[in-house]
Formats: sequence, structure tokens, C-alpha cells
Amino acid sequence: MSQYKTPDVYVREKSILPPSVAEVATAIPAFIGYSTKIEDINGESIVQKPIRIKSMIEFEANFGGAYQESFMLKSKNDTNTAFKVISLDAGGTEVNGAPAAQYFLYQAVSHFFANGGGACYVVTVGEAGSGLSKADFETAVAGLNKVDEVTLISTPETIGLGAVDHYSVQNKSLAHAESRMDRFALVDVQMQMVKTATGDFDIATDSTMLRSSITAGLQYGASYYPYLQTTVARSYNESNVNVYIDDGTGTDTFNIVSMADLGDDAAADYSAQTYNLVKAELGKNYLVLPPSPAVAGAIAKTDKDRGVWKAPANVALSQVLAPKVAIDNDDQKNLNVDATSGKSINAIRSFVGKGTLVWGARTLAGNDNEWRYVSVRRLFNTVEESIQKATHFAVFEPNTPFTWLKLKTMIESYLENLWRAGAFFGETPEQAFFVNVGLGQTMTEDDINNGIMNIEIGLAAVRPAEFIVLTFSHKSIEG
Repeated sequence: MSQYKTPDVYVREKSILPPSVAEVATAIPAFIGYSTKIEDINGESIVQKPIRIKSMIEFEANFGGAYQESFMLKSKNDTNTAFKVISLDAGGTEVNGAPAAQYFLYQAVSHFFANGGGACYVVTVGEAGSGLSKADFETAVAGLNKVDEVTLISTPETIGLGAVDHYSVQNKSLAHAESRMDRFALVDVQMQMVKTATGDFDIATDSTMLRSSITAGLQYGASYYPYLQTTVARSYNESNVNVYIDDGTGTDTFNIVSMADLGDDAAADYSAQTYNLVKAELGKNYLVLPPSPAVAGAIAKTDKDRGVWKAPANVALSQVLAPKVAIDNDDQKNLNVDATSGKSINAIRSFVGKGTLVWGARTLAGNDNEWRYVSVRRLFNTVEESIQKATHFAVFEPNTPFTWLKLKTMIESYLENLWRAGAFFGETPEQAFFVNVGLGQTMTEDDINNGIMNIEIGLAAVRPAEFIVLTFSHKSIEG
């Protein structure tokens, strides 16, 4: 009790409002991959060190620019007056037969920002061009334990690994998310590039591979398919672009000239026009990217515009020409629902007049009634972590009815605000959620004697209207 020794008027403030729950950030992804810069301005290594960025300017400052690929371009050149491209290949960088770059962390993060993403973490696991390693990725995933803010995980460059190693990293991400209970893994379905008799990629082969390989943390992740043909031009080093030009002898032999030498004195036989035509052709060689970075951006935008409880689906993706596989309703039946494994795969589809849309909202636990939907799992992640952090003040407080009431009031106020925003089902707060704490309700005398305070929280989370059924009938004239 205060002791007053000098006559005066003293002012005291008394808090009558309960503590409040501050909601944690919901869409802060961690992108893991290889970068062109692996040291900071002091020459210290940044490998395996998560760094928070908010723009591509910050990415370039920390991790450098895009990796420059090497290409082989075969062409038909008739007496240097006509130039016709025969084929354009990413020499030495094709991934499982797919026209996808091997090192594209720069473009992946850029795709995230282009699709509505905000702050994120980037972890470089080594210098681009040094070779992909499963161990590098798995070390980085484990290192995310040091970053509390991360809520999404994306490792897009692992599609360049073999299928066993790719899905090993994805299992590592899912297990990590499950152990933390505060984050969610975005899994890219690796396209095996096996084609059917019709010449299209074999969806069944790709989906079967994922379902037989993914085993961990199913409710804490979602998979997306297929790869995306983007509008992002590939980055190349002119000195490493070899142009194979027909020598005009009719013997189908070629002169090999680097793009950097076209038009120079060393290659005087070739005109500047040839160089410009090669450059124009390379400019049309757009990147194929796995979908997880763009989906992470779509999730961030949905969270910001609507809320974490809104399913991140029926959302158009930016900087995308089309999915690499055209998926129709019949194809999606087997992707969305699988009776054998229960592992759902979210399709990305193109619709006339609407663009390329994320057209699925299921976790990998697609047949689980509780955790079937991405939005439900992520809503619980958010609520659980927000309340956990807000109730930390009560550790070592007296385990008495006064403390219980304080916590109950604080949590109910937070949940009621979420209900008013549309996060929960129910016409009244009582229908939407409950918070129970107290002796005889959630605790016994033995619990209290052992310093245990149990709080039970129930939420009626809203679920997406995945199947909308319209029933029509003829109305009789008399009726």
C-alpha cells in the first residue's frame, strides 16, 4: 500500500478493461532456394539465415538478381537475309524434361509479390549454379524454428530434384508445420512430364506420385497442380547463349556462335539483325514456375481483403499465361477427392473470360471432416497462436476465479470480434463459439494443486461452399 507523507491531492489510475488479444500475422511465407549473392555487405555469409524483406528491391540488396541461364538456339540462316528459329532449349538446365529453369528463387519471390504478397522471409541455401541438394533445403526448413513470424512455407526449386528427394523435402516442411502448429506448407506437385497417347502430360502419374510419397502432417499443408506458364521472361547470359546457325551447305550442319559475338568483328559474317532476332526470340522464352509462390501471394491478398477464414480459391493469378496442363471437370474429380489415400490436390485452371484461377481449397487431409479445408486449418492456427501469446501474462498468476474470469472475458471479446467479421458460423456468439474455464468445468482440485489451468475453446468455423447445387423444377400454371 502506498504511504503518503506530504499533504496533496494524488491521482491514481485504475484499469477496468481486460487485456486484449492481438491477432498474429497470418500470411508471412518463407521462401527457400539458391541465390546469386550469398554474403552481406561485410562479407559475412547469409547462407541458412532467414532474412525478412518487403519488396524486390530488398531482395536484390540482400540476395542479388536473377540467375542467368545458358541456352542453345538452333536456327536456319539463308545467306544472312532470312532467319528462322528451329528450336530453343535451355542447355543443361532442363528439369525432368520440363522447360523450367533450375534456379529461379528471384522470379519465384517476384511472382509472390505480383500476386498480392507482402512481407516474407527468404532463406538462401547456397549460390545459384552450385547444384541442388536435398540436405540444403531440409537444413533450411529446420532453421525456420528460429523465426516465429513465419506462417507459410514454400520450397519451389525442389522440383529440380528427383521425385524422392523433392517429396522428402515436402514431408520435412509438413512435419515441421505440424510440430509448430502455427504454419502451413504449400506443396508443389512435381510434374514427371510423362505424356499420354494424346500428347498431354499425364495427370494420373503426377498425382499418384504425390499421394504415394507424402506421408507427414497432412492437415498442415496443401498441394497445387500444375506448373504455370508465366509472362516472366527468362534471364540469360549472352556469353553463354550458343546460336547454332545453318552453314547454308544443305548438309544440316551448323556454325556455333555465342550471342555475345554476333555482329562483332570476330563474327563479321553475321549481322546485327541476326543478333536482334535471336534476342527477340529469347524474349519470348517465358519461365515455367511451380505454383506455390503465386498461391502464397493469393493467400496473402485474400487474408488482407477478406480474412484468414475465407478460402484462398476462385482467385485469379497474375503474370500467368496458362497452366501447363489444361484440367477439366473430369480431371479434377480425381484430384480433388481420392477415396484411397484421402490426399486432395488443388487444381489451377483456366476459364474463359476469368483467367487462371486457383480452383481448389482442400488440405492434403482432403477426406478429414474437421481439417478438410485450407481456410479452417489456417483460421485455427491463427486463433490458437493469437490466444496463446495473449494469455502468456497469466503464467504464475494465482489460479483463482478472478484470473479465470479475466482470461475468459479477454478470449470471448476476441472471438466475438472474429464472429462479427464473419469468421464463425452462427446467428449469435453463443452459437459461434464457447469458452469454458473453472473448477468443476475444466479443472479438478488436483489440477489446481499441480498448477494446471485448463481453458476449453470451441469454434464453429465457417467452411467454403465448395459444391453449390441449384435445383430447378417447372412451376405449374395453377400453382
